Order: sequence, then structure tokens, then C-alpha cells
Amino acid sequence: MGRFGNQADHFLGALAFSKGVNRTLVLPPWVEYRFGEAKSIQVPFDTYFEVESLNLYHHVITMEEFMKDIAPVVWPPHKRISFCYVERNGEKLNSCNAKSGNPFGPFWDTFNIDFKGSEFYGPLNYDAHNKEMMNKWKQKYSLNNWPVLAFTGAPASFPVQKENVHLHKYLKWNRDIENKSRSFIKKNMSGGGFIGIHLRNGQDWVKACHHVKDSPRLFAAPQCVGYKNERGLLTQSMCLPEKSEIIKQIKRAMKKLNDIKYIFVASDSNHMIDDLKTALRQFDVSVVKLQQPNPHLDLAILGQANYFIGNCVSSYSAFAKRERDVKGLPSEFWSFPSPKKIRHEEL
Repeated sequence: MGRFGNQADHFLGALAFSKGVNRTLVLPPWVEYRFGEAKSIQVPFDTYFEVESLNLYHHVITMEEFMKDIAPVVWPPHKRISFCYVERNGEKLNSCNAKSGNPFGPFWDTFNIDFKGSEFYGPLNYDAHNKEMMNKWKQKYSLNNWPVLAFTGAPASFPVQKENVHLHKYLKWNRDIENKSRSFIKKNMSGGGFIGIHLRNGQDWVKACHHVKDSPRLFAAPQCVGYKNERGLLTQSMCLPEKSEIIKQIKRAMKKLNDIKYIFVASDSNHMIDDLKTALRQFDVSVVKLQQPNPHLDLAILGQANYFIGNCVSSYSAFAKRERDVKGLPSEFWSFPSPKKIRHEEL
């Protein structure tokens, strides 16, 4: 579902589920939507991430390897059944319609997969931490009768289930991404520390933030407000902070940190480079961004920043925050806690 940040949340849940039912996880390609392309593009999982580190938690295999070496034996074309909770709308009645729409059709077509039937797994769910539920899956779908469970959608929740957040430690950038990120930092931000910031401000995001009042746990907001809003309420400024709020918060961070020489900006739209250069002139810092858009490289760089400021509601920011938590690196979010609360606690 969605773009990379949402898919990463789903992936952690699917990883937990595969361990819960004790089945090898076939690592799916990442689904990408590129400008000018009518259909989604499927990018092999290991284009960005290591496979070996995931095997430390549970057995995994890439989709490419599975289709080449294993599927012909255990999952021949006439035995390919798609799984979904209930019937999905589409061309056929009483069907998962697993290939209806984008990215569904292009995803399976990438591997020349067609389905001969559908299996509705409701009322079972994919809470991997419910042992009774996992046993029901094993009983209903035995390995002998169902060697492969091919889901129409990820067997996972969004945002990532609280109990699965820690699994991010097994998700590591591959050597290519690591080398590119370190090379960029060395070439463009040497001689001092840097603050990494994520600005989510494209028009689609502006529209999404209109739903803050009606959706107290919108998208990845639970990473800030909690899964039951136990840490406060979601506000408009947490979703879409004003330019003045962004600048004030960066200045506060600058004053409490030592030897910061750079601000690295990742954004889907407006990087605010000129605004930040002008506003931060007194601090003698350089404001930096990638010359060519590369969201994965942006994330790898944000994961290495001395300090990070992200967006509570964004699953993209959530990815960076999880990675930094694994490394023990400090982070905060725009307008959370509220500036008033921060000032009160400082008194």
C-alpha cells in the first residue's frame, strides 16, 4: 500500500507474520510509481537492502530466487491461489481479483503469475503476537496442502504494529546505498556535524493534513501521540508546520548542539533551501540537499545525521526515526511536544 514509507511499515508486519506462522518470507519487490509511467515499477528487494541481516531473525528469500528455483516445484501455475480476507471488487465474482488495478496487476505480471482461484482467510487476522491466532493459521493452512500463501495485500497493519517496531534492526541498507550515503556526507558535509530534517509539504500532503481533526492517529502519527493518543492529540502543525515554526525549531536544536556545520534537507517538494540559508545565517551553517531526487539515499543520509527532525504523521520520517533508534541517535519531531510544553518543562 502506498509509497515506500507505507510499504516499509507493512514489510515489518509481514516479517513478524511469517515468523508467527513459521514460513519462509518471500521478499517482495518494492512498488514504485515513476513520473510518466502508467503502471507501477517493481524494484527487487535487495536493490536497497541486505537479505543476510533479515535471515538473522527469520528465513527469507528474494522473489526472484523463489520464482526461479522453488516455485516451479512447490507452486506450479495450476496451484496458484490468491489469498484475501474477503471478496475484492473486480472483474470476477467471489474472487480476490488479485490482479485488478495498479499496482496489483503489474506486480504479479512482473513474474508472469496468474491465479487459478481465490481463498478467503477471514475471520483469521495477522496479529503475529497472538499465539492462538497463529496456531489457527497453521491448522487451517497446513504446509502439505498449502505450501505457498500468496496474499493480495500485505498480511500486516498500517501503521506498523507497536510490537513490530523493533524488527527494524534487521532491515539494513545494502553496501551500495551505504557507500553512496557515506560518500555524499564525506564530499558535501565534512568538517562538522549535521542536522537532518524531513520536510513533507507536497500538495498531496497539504490535502492529507486537512483530515487531522477527523483522524487523531492519521498515518504514522502513533509514533508521536501513541496508539491510543495516550501521549497527546495530533495537531495541524505536527502534520504541516509553518515555515516560521520550522525555522524556530531548527534554531532551538542548533543552540543545544555542538559543532553543527550543516543542515541536510530531504523533501518531497519544497526543500526551503533559500529560506533556511537566510534564516540561519547567524549560525554559519551550510544548507545541503541531493542534486537529484533519491528518496532512499535521502533516508540513508538522515539515518546518519547527528540529529534528526521529522514529521510525526509521515511514514517516511518514521522509517528514519526507527533506524536512528536502533543506532541510539537522537531525534525529534516538528511541533511535538508542543513548544509551550517544552518551554514549561525548561522552566
